[in-house]
Amino acid sequence: MLTDLFGRAITCLRISVTDRCNYRCTYCMPSVGIDLIPHCMILSYEAIAQIAKVAGKLGITKVRITGGEPLVRKNIESLVSMICAGWPFEEVCMTTNGSLLTRSKAFALKSAGLSRMNISLDTLDPASFSSITHGGSLRDVLKGIDAACAADLAPVKINMVIRPGTTTDEIKQMRLFCTHNGLKLQTISQFSLSDRKHHASTAADRPPNCATCNRLRLTSDGCLKPCLFSSDEVKVNLNDIEESFRFAAQTKPAYGTCGSHRSMSQVGG
Repeated sequence: MLTDLFGRAITCLRISVTDRCNYRCTYCMPSVGIDLIPHCMILSYEAIAQIAKVAGKLGITKVRITGGEPLVRKNIESLVSMICAGWPFEEVCMTTNGSLLTRSKAFALKSAGLSRMNISLDTLDPASFSSITHGGSLRDVLKGIDAACAADLAPVKINMVIRPGTTTDEIKQMRLFCTHNGLKLQTISQFSLSDRKHHASTAADRPPNCATCNRLRLTSDGCLKPCLFSSDEVKVNLNDIEESFRFAAQTKPAYGTCGSHRSMSQVGG
């Protein structure tokens, strides 16, 4: 079992497979001018699967594939298959904006072993959605949600970021939408990595309390981040992955404060 210095068991690994995204959500990345990680530095699927297998041996039970937007990487279902073949995790899931999730892709992911899916959706108003995402189409995301449901990637969770401008009517509308379509709503308070301040006044389900945090994050360029709100990270040694995990767990702080070293799109949220 992988534990940190404060007795917290580490059972969840979030894997960012890319820092690229087809959207530019206002709270995640700027509309222009972002520095992208060079392709030569992005981990291969084989390396990710190797790291995930060691994580499983150390007690990780849940793997979440994130980005950026994970569906911008080609043949992402092959990575899911490699992860599932490498270790019998209790759950292998994915967080996506849903805009690229066709029915054929959803069924391919399910066949590869993906357990379920979280889909980001902050509003059901087309104009507001386009503004938040810098030009995204609400219709594309709704089609993606339908595809996830059709492929039984259940329970499908909707991640709704509660922004300073989010209205109570928007939240009520989203709850009704989720109830009507058999989805589970998860509200997330908008926050800043640089100061850990929450920028929404409405109470939300996420982020979780630090005292119960059970996560490590693997960045797309091969670093383990012990805490979202910290700039500390451990470069994975592919010749001694286990030691990299143990060292990362031991450097996990009791409480995060500031993680300005990377953008949200580079750490997978």
